[in-house]
Amino acid sequence: MTGSPAKLEITTAPFLHRGLSTSRLMGEVLLSLIPVILTAAYYFGVTALLLVLASSAGAVLTEWTFRGTGRGLATLMDGSALLTGSLLALTLPPATPLWMAFVGGVFGVALGKTIWGGLGQNLFNPALVGRAFLQAAFPTVITTWTAPRGGFFALAPSTLAWPLARSSTDVVTVATPLGLAKFESQTTDLAPLLLGNVAGSLGETAGLVLLVCGLWLGLRRVFDWRLPVATLLTVALASAALHALDPARYPGATFMLLSGGLLFATVFMVTDPVTTPITLRGAWLFGIGVGLLVILIRLWGGLPEGVMYAILLMNAVTPLINRVTQPRRFGG
Repeated sequence: MTGSPAKLEITTAPFLHRGLSTSRLMGEVLLSLIPVILTAAYYFGVTALLLVLASSAGAVLTEWTFRGTGRGLATLMDGSALLTGSLLALTLPPATPLWMAFVGGVFGVALGKTIWGGLGQNLFNPALVGRAFLQAAFPTVITTWTAPRGGFFALAPSTLAWPLARSSTDVVTVATPLGLAKFESQTTDLAPLLLGNVAGSLGETAGLVLLVCGLWLGLRRVFDWRLPVATLLTVALASAALHALDPARYPGATFMLLSGGLLFATVFMVTDPVTTPITLRGAWLFGIGVGLLVILIRLWGGLPEGVMYAILLMNAVTPLINRVTQPRRFGG
């Protein structure tokens, strides 16, 4: 007599699933990065593609070295290391040497993810950890900006520089819109900020492309919409209020939203599900904190941009935010 199928299955929660696996989530974000990478290649040439390859190679090889056997092979194939390398490359200036981008990818995965125990256990965003390391170790290179549209196959002398060696010819540097606003009190027109024809990191210049990518990810429900909305709304309201008090000193809300790396970081890093709060109130607090810190650093700090530090600081307090915003237990 053959056994009849079980009438009752006893399992643990959760019982409802969206079908969104880790690899699918990483694939969605990587797919949304393609327009950003293509835009960077359009304005900064083949250098943008080479930097993405170098940074991604450093991240993937580090992931393979530390977790390339057994269960670690699955973490290598989920695309998280590739995503870390791609995001890191898009935060770098166009004239960054390829070896430096590779080292940034290594440190981003090693110190930003592996040392914490792997994907899902890291406190800080790995791509920003790699970027913070490069800015601390090589501050001059990471704050050197070049003008866009220099020819697709034109390479800066520093791009192919040997490790720890200085290139024989310096690049022609220009100021970013935030640098012009902070140190020379000059604001950039809206059109270049939207289209991306300004100096800056590879992935931060085209505001219109970033807005479309963010909207697509939001409609796909890849992230919690409260995180980007709280961040951008805080920056908009705070900058508008300050601009109303002193228009000659403080830029308006539109400029603050479209300039620098705010849109790129908001779409792809503020929304990181691992390093941001898991509660609804926590998401609002996190976004508000990032927005306020961005305004504080940009207007009163020593650097024209503060998005990286704002996110890393809020990553550090995410466990505390989760603790104080836990919903009340039923019957408690």
